[in-house]
Amino acid sequence: MTKTKKKEHSVLIRFGVSIPEDLINAFDTYIRERQYGSRSEAIRDLIREKLVEQEWEKEAQNEDVVGTITYVFDHHKRELVESILDIQHDFPDIVIVSQHIHLDHHNCMEVAIVKGTPSTLRGLAYRIKALKGVKHCSFTMTTTGAQLS
Repeated sequence: MTKTKKKEHSVLIRFGVSIPEDLINAFDTYIRERQYGSRSEAIRDLIREKLVEQEWEKEAQNEDVVGTITYVFDHHKRELVESILDIQHDFPDIVIVSQHIHLDHHNCMEVAIVKGTPSTLRGLAYRIKALKGVKHCSFTMTTTGAQLS
């Protein structure tokens, strides 16, 4: 391993990795498709992604995390909009903001940015997903960044 000073507070560590040729070729394709400048940038992002997943798995710590709940629904479905608003109002400290978009005459999309414990955020997403008239709902988790350097 070789240490390199990057910034005043950050030290880069260089290390060698042995990877089979077919795996590195597939990884290089991944890098090109996602327009990374280097393998190092892609590897750093993949490591951060796994650390964020690990942070979410440690629910017992009850630390706040952030995420988005994105859902498409039929806004003509009887009482659906009121049900969505009622659910969001049940979580006033959790739903930071939501954005409503009209996709066409029948369909709307909403994105809610949420912050809270992982179990609370999952529960909120499940409640929205279960509503009759919600056509698709996805929950994306990320981190507040507090645990990452």
